[in-house]
Amino acid sequence: MRGVQLRLWFADGTVRLAVDGGDAPQGAPLDPTTLPGVVADDRAPGYRAPAYRYAAIRDAVADAVDGSRGEISVDDEITAGFDLADPLVSPYDLRPYQTAALADWTDANRRGVVELPTGSGKTVIGVAAIAACETPTIVVVPTVDLLTQWRRELRAAFDVPVGQFGGGEQRQEQITVSTYDSAYLRADDVGGDFGLAVFDEAHHLGGEGFRDAARLLAAPVRLGLTATFERPDGAHEAVTDLVGPVVARADVDDLAGEYLAAYDVRRISVDLSASEREAYEDAQGTFVDYVRSAGITFESGSDYRELVKRSGRDPAAREALLAKQRAREIMMNADAKLTELERLLARHREDRVIVFTAHTELVYRISERFLIPAITAETGAAERRALLDGFREGTYSRIVAANVLDEGVDVPDASVGVVLSGSGSPREFTQRLGRLLRPGESDHAVLYELVADDTAEERVARRRR
Repeated sequence: MRGVQLRLWFADGTVRLAVDGGDAPQGAPLDPTTLPGVVADDRAPGYRAPAYRYAAIRDAVADAVDGSRGEISVDDEITAGFDLADPLVSPYDLRPYQTAALADWTDANRRGVVELPTGSGKTVIGVAAIAACETPTIVVVPTVDLLTQWRRELRAAFDVPVGQFGGGEQRQEQITVSTYDSAYLRADDVGGDFGLAVFDEAHHLGGEGFRDAARLLAAPVRLGLTATFERPDGAHEAVTDLVGPVVARADVDDLAGEYLAAYDVRRISVDLSASEREAYEDAQGTFVDYVRSAGITFESGSDYRELVKRSGRDPAAREALLAKQRAREIMMNADAKLTELERLLARHREDRVIVFTAHTELVYRISERFLIPAITAETGAAERRALLDGFREGTYSRIVAANVLDEGVDVPDASVGVVLSGSGSPREFTQRLGRLLRPGESDHAVLYELVADDTAEERVARRRR
């Protein structure tokens, strides 16, 4: 039997393989189709696999070479490009839990997700991982705000040029920060150029629209960073496949008091007015009557999807959904919540306060009534930065926002949060709490949750907690 050479290279978001010399694959020392994810290429001679399987392919090839008694040689063009021009040194002294997280990730063959609360320094762990790996790195983030923050952090840490894909710029460096969208768009060309991929807010990879950003990169070393790994739709299993499992985890209570501010969560019940109660009961009743008659129990997420599908062909189902939305808006925007907010703002007039809502209209009502700067999805990037800078510098002591501060925005220190409305999602609640826990002017934070009494909102809040 003649020896064979196995060649690996990156092309068009995939790992390509070719066998030179030797017998037919069935009789050769290595059959490429036995490698992870590898299939015969129906578009060109040779074999092909999804790019993200490269690490597993490389490990399997190494095992085959070790056992081949010299019958297999490998020309791995991908790994050959993973040398960094100059060594990097992280400027940070890691906290004990950060050191432990980095060690756990390293022990897991440098693949996996670190789950730590907002404000605990996940970016610092990412910087330390980049320094330790000494390989070209792409950092993938969900928003342009995070792209800007990571570039600023990396330039300060390493004093090197940092490339950017997204936000109006397309420039590659040995360390490059990209939005998820731009990583997907550029991966066919540059997906084989990076040895390490850091996925910030890695839970986004559970969404179908984000997964290809990881699938099309060959990077064998992968680090995911998130405050909330598990997704209610179960799609975190996709993150495990693309990045690795959770290898290190700490929750707020593990770090509060020493590394994060101590905190209290206080739920305040408010009553609907007589007219709000009447409108709420009418709308909620319409919704409940329909789902009972249709036998929908909402024991799983698929039940709600089934109702949405029915609404496209059944006028009664559509009316039920609209009624549910009306009931939700009534309970989340109850007038008594604004009265309670007024009392809380007076109590905390010396504190930095963030008010969270789910509805843009309510944001503007609060902004107008209490003369508080408002941030919504309609707020331009420059205006948002100016408002947050003013909050950071003390020009403003309070801001009100609709969801847009939940994730991916560098929010200045605040010690008080007031949640007037939200989705009830544990992820959303964790993100909002994390906005208050960075040790700053106050060593104790408080998050108020205003809940309309005897409504679905009360039941959701109780279930989440």
